[in-house]
Amino acid sequence: MNLSRLLITLVFCLFAGVAIAASKSDLAKEKRWEEQIVPSILVGEDVKLKAGEVEFLALYAEPTTDEVKGGLLILHGIGVHPAWPDVIDPIRMAFPDKGWHTLSLQMPILKNEAEGDEYAPLFDEVPGRIQAGVDYLKGKGVNRIIIIGHSMGVTMANYYLATKPDSAVNAIVSAASGPGYPKHKNMDSLANFKKIKLPYFDIYGTEDSKRVTNAADARAEAAKQMNKNNYTLVKVPGANHFYAGKQQELIQVIDDWLAKNIK
Repeated sequence: MNLSRLLITLVFCLFAGVAIAASKSDLAKEKRWEEQIVPSILVGEDVKLKAGEVEFLALYAEPTTDEVKGGLLILHGIGVHPAWPDVIDPIRMAFPDKGWHTLSLQMPILKNEAEGDEYAPLFDEVPGRIQAGVDYLKGKGVNRIIIIGHSMGVTMANYYLATKPDSAVNAIVSAASGPGYPKHKNMDSLANFKKIKLPYFDIYGTEDSKRVTNAADARAEAAKQMNKNNYTLVKVPGANHFYAGKQQELIQVIDDWLAKNIK
């Protein structure tokens, strides 16, 4: 290898190292997810977004209807990906036929064995990824955006919305949200929930864990104490944390709420 090629290689490696160092997410795992899911996408297309120096995957689908209602920005749960077959992909694929753009983001992740509170260092990266998704939808002419999160995705959404959310974000739909991890300020879902002024649709399954059902009761009580009239809590009978066998029921309650509350 001649000197010039060596220098180019060294510079490339340096910048690659900076990009990796800029993220505490398991970028190698993100890449493996991407290689696994992109070839099998049936609805929409894969796009690359950028937050800071980190490029990440998102799955975008356009509305198939003449009437366009807005955009749904979808955030998955712990450790998975934007085409996860439980909750995420059913929503991502169903709502374009109901007049919505959908954009499902790859959020920061850790190795499979990581516990939820180990995600605390990743939360510095959360607002940037969500904002990149918001900006992408705005670039498509969408100025009415609803964030839909599942489980850890709600904890991430609450953190973003408790800071300085983009004015194009109009509401949040929360599915199977627990209390987060209150010992970490950024992950304290209830504290962040109390700072959110947007319409908030809170959904959980009657067969979910006590951790989730108790957290929902706490949010409902907080909303009552705050006179938060734009808060709605709905139970999906027989649904567990992943809405196994209840995906269509979940889609229906979200569709009904959007129709009544997002004009």
